[in-house]
Amino acid sequence: MAAPSYSLGKTLLKIDNVCLEYDGSPVLSGVTAEVRDIIVPGRVQGQVVGILGPSGCGKTTLFRIIAGLLSPTSGRVSVNGFDRPVIAGEVGVVAQSYPLFEHRTVLGNLMLGAMKKEKNAGAAREKVMGFLKEFGLEDKYNLYPAQLSGGQRQRCAIIQQILCSEHFLLMDEPFSGLDLIMLEKTCELIAKVADMDDLNTIIVVTHDVTAACSVADHLWLMGHAPGEDGNTLPGSRIVKQYNLIDRDLCWHPSIITTARFTDFVREVKEEFRRL
Repeated sequence: MAAPSYSLGKTLLKIDNVCLEYDGSPVLSGVTAEVRDIIVPGRVQGQVVGILGPSGCGKTTLFRIIAGLLSPTSGRVSVNGFDRPVIAGEVGVVAQSYPLFEHRTVLGNLMLGAMKKEKNAGAAREKVMGFLKEFGLEDKYNLYPAQLSGGQRQRCAIIQQILCSEHFLLMDEPFSGLDLIMLEKTCELIAKVADMDDLNTIIVVTHDVTAACSVADHLWLMGHAPGEDGNTLPGSRIVKQYNLIDRDLCWHPSIITTARFTDFVREVKEEFRRL
């Protein structure tokens, strides 16, 4: 299979030389990357970026900075071409526990998100019901979170954040603790959300290399880079980026069964182990 024809449009999210220190010790140092609009003729194509790295490498810290929940010591993250740092709420956050208000129904939870964008309650409800139908949850609108399965809670949490932030979604360890079937369904769900709009950008923070390779079009590998003297440089950064489109390793459902995909996962894991 040949790599699909595509071009890159405007920058949707930019991480510009982000540094963070705690008590004078660098945690992040010179983190720089960007997500650009992927344009594929004849179809809607969103963006999925996987952020990988060993425990303690600063993934969660970068996650919070991208979400606008933590300010870096220097540098900034910006979205939509705005000449300012990202503001909390511009990037939706789906936490690992899929938090929802337990005393509110599914509809009640999602209306809270919809009313942040819509001034009219009728329009907000229509939008919510449209998403519930799209995600196969239209018959669950009157249930409470405790009555939902884990997969249904995940879908509700995703809808909630899409309603709030529209195009940007950060997911924290969405593959953790899932069995094989649920892992496959989660990868399918992430791809579905991304491809609902050309501007949709899903950023998945995980340590699951295989799952990230299965769903992403780009990977950012975080860790500590070696200096000229052989010692690691202070602070974590993005040490390597992978473009899976150019390698023809994404957008084909059967690609994960090929030897090329297996070899790529092995390549990333070997790099992972060196960090």
